Amino acid sequence: MTDTNGIVTIPSSHSVDETVARLEKILVEKGIKLFALVDHSGEAEKAGLKMPPTKLAIFGSPKAGTPLMLASPSIAIDLPLKILIYETKNGETKNGEDANGSVFVSWNAPAYLAVRHGLPHELVPNIAVIEKLAAAIAS
Repeated sequence: MTDTNGIVTIPSSHSVDETVARLEKILVEKGIKLFALVDHSGEAEKAGLKMPPTKLAIFGSPKAGTPLMLASPSIAIDLPLKILIYETKNGETKNGEDANGSVFVSWNAPAYLAVRHGLPHELVPNIAVIEKLAAAIAS
C-alpha cells in the first residue's frame, strides 16, 4: 500500500531480524552493496529508551545509481536506496488497522521518486528493483 508521501508498506511474514537477514542474503547474491544497517531500536536502547525492533538498510549499486544522478542530481538525496524494517507494538495501528505486533517493510515508491526528481522514464527500472526485493524478503 502506498501512502500519500510515496511510501510503500507491506507486511513481513518474518521477524525484523529474519527479514534483515533475508535482505542481506539477497544483496550478497546480487552483488549489491549494503552501505549501512541502522539499528534505530538498538540505539534507542543505548540511550535508555524503548522502541520495537526497527532497522533501516541502506544499499545500492553505483552502476544503477550513477546514471540516475547524472540525469537528475537531486535524486542523490534519496540514494542509496533504503528499506525500513520494523515491528509495531501491540495495539498500535498501521493504515488504520490493529497491527498486533506485526512486522512491516517500507520503502520509497519508484514512481514517486521518478516524479519527485524528474527522472527519465527509461531510468526508472534502475530503482524499481526495490519492489521485487522488498516482496522477496517479506514473503
